Amino acid sequence: MTSRLYLISPERIDHPAIFAADLRAALDGGDVAAFQLRLKDVDDAAVGRAADALRPICQQRGVALIMNDRPDLAVKFDCDGVHVGQDDMAYAEARRIVGPERQVGVTAKASRHLAMEAADAGADYVAFGAFFPSSTKQITTPADLEIVEWWSGLMEVPCVAIGGITVENCKPVIAAGADFLAVAGGVWNHKDGPEAAVRAFNEIFAAGS
Repeated sequence: MTSRLYLISPERIDHPAIFAADLRAALDGGDVAAFQLRLKDVDDAAVGRAADALRPICQQRGVALIMNDRPDLAVKFDCDGVHVGQDDMAYAEARRIVGPERQVGVTAKASRHLAMEAADAGADYVAFGAFFPSSTKQITTPADLEIVEWWSGLMEVPCVAIGGITVENCKPVIAAGADFLAVAGGVWNHKDGPEAAVRAFNEIFAAGS
């Protein structure tokens, strides 16, 4: 199984039309499995404007659009799924809201128990992290790559590795067996731009497969 990229948006998208160009550039760089819209401290209308601007780009490229935290907005803005953290909502409630067709991913942080619970309940994927210091999120639960190795050797449910992952540090995470690498700053803040970052990640994935 070759790892794939799971893009996460910047925390603020003040001008969706401008960011849309960045997203197109990133997707021009190569394969991306999913794009999570993760906006902080904005109202639902702002989330909706961003979703409406970015959804067609994702659909055209076959990239799943995932809403962070809010199953209700995932339905309202016709996203492909929702990602819920441990502090947001129980998996079962998120699934009830989005229905059987959309994806539901669950944060497990560094907990084998939480990951097993989510998988047993029916989650489409579990997310472990953080593996490295992150510029977008305060690290409350550092994770060890051993948890990815354990999971990938045991479970069919895919796992996402998250937290400060960049082109420079991603190889151990891939080697541990992560199905998806969730990346935000490592793409949007890449010195050569998002397209170059996605291309570099995919070259590393291909070399390791």
